Amino acid sequence: MTYDLPKKWTWDTDNGGRFANINRPNSGFTHEKKLPIGKHPLQLHSRATPNGVKVTVMLEELLAAGHSGAEYDAWLIDIQKGDQFSSGFVEINPNSKIPALYDTTNGSRVFESGAILLYLSEKFNAFLPKNLTKRTEALNWLFWLHGSAPYLGGGFGHFYSYAPEKLKYPIDRFTMETKRQLDVLDKNLTNREFLAGDEYTIADIACAPWYGALVQGTIYNAAEFLDVSSYKNVNRWANAVMSRPAYLRGEIVNRASGELSGQLHERHGSNDIDIKIEAKIIPEK
Repeated sequence: MTYDLPKKWTWDTDNGGRFANINRPNSGFTHEKKLPIGKHPLQLHSRATPNGVKVTVMLEELLAAGHSGAEYDAWLIDIQKGDQFSSGFVEINPNSKIPALYDTTNGSRVFESGAILLYLSEKFNAFLPKNLTKRTEALNWLFWLHGSAPYLGGGFGHFYSYAPEKLKYPIDRFTMETKRQLDVLDKNLTNREFLAGDEYTIADIACAPWYGALVQGTIYNAAEFLDVSSYKNVNRWANAVMSRPAYLRGEIVNRASGELSGQLHERHGSNDIDIKIEAKIIPEK
């Protein structure tokens, strides 16, 4: 169907498919509500979308590496209900997008998942090489992700999975771009164990919840459509990163969809995850 462009765009509140109830053309808060504060140094307000998983995996990796200062409370932001538009959340992130982090040790607010990964990496001096050349290569791929993932999620994912109509042009356009991106990753990983070389970095932590999940078929249910099995190096990398114990722990935090055994709405201590992990390993009698 051809769209007849109006002289001036007006907001159709029913437009937007699955997310029409939370999409709007203005910013700011819609309701007054303070955010809770837990006992740990870091307060995370998020949900286990690919962008949210990046941060919880990073925090679990830091804890696994012995950085006790990375203890955190993870509070669920129900984006379907509009929790991201509360006054408390907007105070931390004026862009009203998850994840958002508040560091109680110095009063820093950190928003945008890439900024959070970089902040945590620098705060704990971890998962980012000290050598300038190697550090730059890791940052190349971190920023590649943040320039590329919108085409995967907001482009391909939206029109393939969420849009109210299946339209050939946008699906073809963003499928082509998604496959090009997978090819970029696949070629880069030909002679590398990880994205930036032989060292696991925040670049891998950032990319795995998007492109790793894509080739493993856990987002958009598009594995066959995209022929993801043909990207051998991406699959090998995804399996290595996403089987790490810290990744398995982090991916269930703030999860509020899917199988109940994989959901952990809030996290206030490592034992919260331990119980969930054990429940998945030991079947209920």
